[in-house]
Amino acid sequence: MNSDIKRIGTGARMSEGVCYNGIIWLAGQVGNPGESVADQTRTCLAEVDRILAEAGTDKTRILSTQIWLADIADFAEMNAVWDAWVPQGHTPARATGEAKLAAPEYKVEVIVTAALK
Repeated sequence: MNSDIKRIGTGARMSEGVCYNGIIWLAGQVGNPGESVADQTRTCLAEVDRILAEAGTDKTRILSTQIWLADIADFAEMNAVWDAWVPQGHTPARATGEAKLAAPEYKVEVIVTAALK
């Protein structure tokens, strides 16, 4: 297996994704300020899809996901979007918790690790 590190969407502070040794680690994805928890979750998951596609893989290859909610009371609203998006039979290991996110307008952050194809 190729052990070169490949970076996707590299900026001054971080990369959107880093591929190494058959794995991709995604930076935390957040939604747009002013959106509902459901809409922010949709935005996060669309970004996950985009970055995984750029790396040549997809959501059926997600190994683990961490989801941070600014308010755990939004768990059901986020899960409704997640459940419609995640491919049944390919659900990853997942943890969800409450955390103070980088800015108060963010309600959800999704962090993914996936296998490359």
